[in-house]
Amino acid sequence: MSRDELRQYLEFFRDLGFETVYRPLLAAPEPSRDCKGAEIELETGTLFSVLPSLAPPGDTLEGIRADIGDCKRCRLCETRNKIVFGSGNEKAPLVFVGEGPGADEDAQGLPFVGRAGQLLTQMIEGTAAKEGIPIKRRDVYICNVVKCRPPENRTPEPDEMEICGQFLFRQLLAIQPKAICALGSTAAKALLATRDGVMKLRGKWHKWRDIPVMVTYHPSYLLRPFNQDAKRQAWEDLKKVLHRVYD
Repeated sequence: MSRDELRQYLEFFRDLGFETVYRPLLAAPEPSRDCKGAEIELETGTLFSVLPSLAPPGDTLEGIRADIGDCKRCRLCETRNKIVFGSGNEKAPLVFVGEGPGADEDAQGLPFVGRAGQLLTQMIEGTAAKEGIPIKRRDVYICNVVKCRPPENRTPEPDEMEICGQFLFRQLLAIQPKAICALGSTAAKALLATRDGVMKLRGKWHKWRDIPVMVTYHPSYLLRPFNQDAKRQAWEDLKKVLHRVYD
């Protein structure tokens, strides 16, 4: 079994609520450690795996940001200007997760402040107003899968998502929102471990560690010409999210 397969195996049982997993061994391998830090040791011919914890007890957003520090864990640090951690209400019942910072975000150190961010603000506040829900952008929390801008705004590579995803997951566990809105395919893949695209995933509720997840289009996609149907669908997705969280 490869390290990735072992990690997926352990995470599957952790999601089911198990704290430990036992598997009989045909041979007695040397003790080792998987890529997520799960301890693997022998106890009378049995593989004993302590399921890894995503976050330390009492984790906070401030602590997570401190742990990131001046991050050099992946190649994205080589071209970034600022780390873009997240912004908004740290106790928000709703979290939006995007792909990664763009040029404006990299310059300001804040998520979704460029054209796509302005559209996201309009979507949140406009839809909330039409639905009679008294919230503004500042009432939700917004962050990205990767915290540094990929060069030329390319899609993050799997290893970059893996490395940075640990901090996204800790953010979500610290906030404990009532729902998550995944903006675009990169966020959906990070949260749902799926290869399906947005068109197949959107409009339906999914789950990340028992937290409901709605997938919808990234605002940058909606800015492209001839995407009127996608815009309408995105507004419908957002209505479902807002009513589920705030009704």
